[in-house]
Amino acid sequence: MTDLSATARDHLWMHFTRLSSYQDAPVPVITRGDGCYIWDSNGRRYLDGLSALFVVQTGHGRHELADAAAKQAGELAYFPIWSYAHPKAIELAGRLAAMAPGDLNRIFFTTGGSEAVESAWKLARSYYKRVGKPLKTKVISRAVAYHGSSMGALSITGIPPFKQDFEPLVPSTMRVPNTNYYRRPDENMTPSQFGVWAADRIAEMIEFEGPDTVAAVYLEPVQNAGGCFPPPPGYFQRVREICDRYDVLLVSDEVICAFGRLGEWFGADKYGYQPDIITVAKGLTSGYVPLGAMIASDRLAEPFLTGTNWFAHGITYGGHPVGAAVALANLDIMEREGLNQHVRDNSPLFRSYLERLLDLPIVGDVRGDGYFFGIELVKDKTTKETFDADESERLLRGFLSTALFEAGLYCRADDRGDPVIQLAPPLTATETQFAEIEQILRSVLTEAQNHL
Repeated sequence: MTDLSATARDHLWMHFTRLSSYQDAPVPVITRGDGCYIWDSNGRRYLDGLSALFVVQTGHGRHELADAAAKQAGELAYFPIWSYAHPKAIELAGRLAAMAPGDLNRIFFTTGGSEAVESAWKLARSYYKRVGKPLKTKVISRAVAYHGSSMGALSITGIPPFKQDFEPLVPSTMRVPNTNYYRRPDENMTPSQFGVWAADRIAEMIEFEGPDTVAAVYLEPVQNAGGCFPPPPGYFQRVREICDRYDVLLVSDEVICAFGRLGEWFGADKYGYQPDIITVAKGLTSGYVPLGAMIASDRLAEPFLTGTNWFAHGITYGGHPVGAAVALANLDIMEREGLNQHVRDNSPLFRSYLERLLDLPIVGDVRGDGYFFGIELVKDKTTKETFDADESERLLRGFLSTALFEAGLYCRADDRGDPVIQLAPPLTATETQFAEIEQILRSVLTEAQNHL
């Protein structure tokens, strides 16, 4: 397996990776997975505390999903859904429409999350042109929010360091505050008051830009980047009112949050709001095959149903037969094993294990929902003082990322906002995994203080 690591170092351009990190160190090579665990090329086992990348909902090594892929490939390996259809894409579209909230009945398939996010922006622009509001092209999203890496999705993303190398990007995107209650502007705010404040910043931005120019607001149910920011009570209800007032589309970016991550099929169901569009990917197939989708309301499809109107957009592998077959099998597993209910039942227990870490001086906040949590690290718990750039570099990349993996836990140590550790195990995880996560984190975070 040494040859594999060397070949990876010399030829495999790994994503979002400092390639210099492996000039004098072997590239970790993951060779197999089973349930909540993965193994490397040396035979060492690790707990997958991130579902690979918030993806493997039903766990690793599901032969049922592999069999579904093989069976479909043997019948019809590929055919486009450009003016034609095939049975699995039809069946999956109908199933998703039945699951999605309200009148979100139109399914536009992609191969991943960035494509779904871009598709939603293109639909918003195209829709408003057809209903006589051609100036409505702009998008509002939240600070530190990640919405994808393609040029349009990256423009909507609110993480400046990710964007600088690729500017100028698609214009006409604006940022508003996120829902990080731990960093609220006024310590005296209740969660509900903070929710109103954060939502009202969206209305303020729409007014500033001009309601006749804003097409959509992109929000994740629980924001990923920055460390799992859940919505304050009433936040999404007020956002929905604001979007209705100004005729702005509410896009619920659920590339991470859909399909059980929060204990529901969709995060919009979890928090009781009605989007105009939902974007999904990742957990739809548990990552066994790439597949994503934009799920749009009947209202947005209506202008494209007559005459020569068409949505001039398509993706070669969108709605791939094998991907659709695997998605259907994956949803079957989730329903049969009651994984949404499993997450709802066990999320409080998972949180309780993580909150035990609050006795450590370095742990400032534990937040999130479902099987999706972030732990914010601080230099001073009393003042909430965070680490400067050099300290964050030494803490996260210089120590934590490697130390956690060496201790047997694969998770994410992230500094896209304030330094956090993110945890999102497969939805099959139980107290055994929660206890293991807490034990490893406690040991490594205790040692982390000595590296500052």
